[in-house]
Amino acid sequence: MTRVHNNPDKQRYEIELDGEPAGFAQYRERPGLIALVHTEIDERFEGRGLASELVGFALDDARARGLEVLPFCPFVNDYIQRHAEYLDLVPEGKRARFGL
Repeated sequence: MTRVHNNPDKQRYEIELDGEPAGFAQYRERPGLIALVHTEIDERFEGRGLASELVGFALDDARARGLEVLPFCPFVNDYIQRHAEYLDLVPEGKRARFGL
């Protein structure tokens, strides 16, 4: 069973699998904006779709909190390219910078 949560003290979203830390998505937050800078899954848990679950949670949380997203992390950027329903989170004027 997976559990994903925001850990604002460490500025990252964290994912656990069966109670074990499995990975995180590091961010930098400013008023009205969140920059997702790095996603990492422990190699013991790779290939299970945890990074996608983690990033989907982070993007849903950003939407719920009314934050614009800057996808500096290549995985987050690729995820947004594959899931167009999140494109609106990236400010229109900054999309070209990220190839979106």
